[in-house]
Amino acid sequence: MEYSPPRPSPCCRFPGAVKKKAFLLSIMLFIWVFVLYSCVGPCSTGVLLDSPRDRDRERDGAPAAAAAGERTERADLLSRLRWEDVDYYEEPAAARGAASRDLLLSDEPEPREPVPRAPEPSSMSSFSNGAGSKKLPQAIIIGVKKGGTRALLEFLRVHPDIRAVGAEPHFFDRNYDNGLEWYRDLMPKTLEGQITMEKTPSYFVTKEAPARISAMSRDTKLIVVVRDPVTRAISDYTQTLSKKPDIPSFESLTFKNRTTGLIDTSWSAIQIGIYAKHLDNWLQYFPMEQILFVSGERLISDPAGELGRVQDFLGLKRIITDKHFYFNQTKGFPCLKKAEGSSKPHCLGKTKGRTHPDIRPEVVRRLRDFYRPFNMKFYQMTAHNFGWD
Repeated sequence: MEYSPPRPSPCCRFPGAVKKKAFLLSIMLFIWVFVLYSCVGPCSTGVLLDSPRDRDRERDGAPAAAAAGERTERADLLSRLRWEDVDYYEEPAAARGAASRDLLLSDEPEPREPVPRAPEPSSMSSFSNGAGSKKLPQAIIIGVKKGGTRALLEFLRVHPDIRAVGAEPHFFDRNYDNGLEWYRDLMPKTLEGQITMEKTPSYFVTKEAPARISAMSRDTKLIVVVRDPVTRAISDYTQTLSKKPDIPSFESLTFKNRTTGLIDTSWSAIQIGIYAKHLDNWLQYFPMEQILFVSGERLISDPAGELGRVQDFLGLKRIITDKHFYFNQTKGFPCLKKAEGSSKPHCLGKTKGRTHPDIRPEVVRRLRDFYRPFNMKFYQMTAHNFGWD
């Protein structure tokens, strides 16, 4: 009698190759679901306005008395300055007139910086697609207007490990309701190890910006380009004058009363330069070691030196050096020998380096007297003398 080996039942006769394919498909499906969950999670972060720096330290075990002591010290440092006299959103004096007030309080971007548009809806718009992926910025240039932020950003974009959006997103002051996914989609794609950056100078004087950026990430590194506040105010006025030649004179906008010399702190061109007041707002949410102050004056006289400090602050290799710059005698500031993605020299556009109008020395002197105590406070807070007096 011939022996026949037992045959498997029909339900168990799947070839080995089919079983392997089914197993691999199951693994791929699991990995895809895991990656999707991991990427979507951070985008749903809510805004926590009640998590400033002092609470973090108390939560991490630092004595509450130490945090309270620092708050008391900072309050004492600023107590002698009357912040109520320099509120940013205070209405200007009625004598100035509504028309000039509307013109001068505007903070419109330069013509070459269009306001970003919201992207088309896409559930995968911020995920990896091709080379690199879009990420929320790890570093932001938050100020100040007419301090040299555009120059700093253009210089930094030479570094191969920095990717930055060109236009000012104005997310944390004007477009916050669009959500973090909208903000992320504005960013350029980055590879592993590269830093995503943006710059919007008005963040520094926006009261809500520190809490909003902290809610996005408490580890965000902040860069502030500061400049002699008197020169900055004149430059601010010069920019507006180039667009609206019929505005009142610098002197008439500077003083509430020309006879007494009382400065009108409700004018934004004056208000922005009170750096100590604005910095105090940021220190409620970020420690000083997460904020780098770049000198606008040194950015002109020694761009490589200031860029070296910025690269160290960002944890990057010092690649941008003296060999990247040359001084343009006509414009009066340094230019790049080779811009990002180009083999040609590059200087900032004609909107930079405008000739300032003549201001009477007496007006400049009174402005310097006004800013002096605020500058002293700022020097104390940053432990750095910028030499503006």
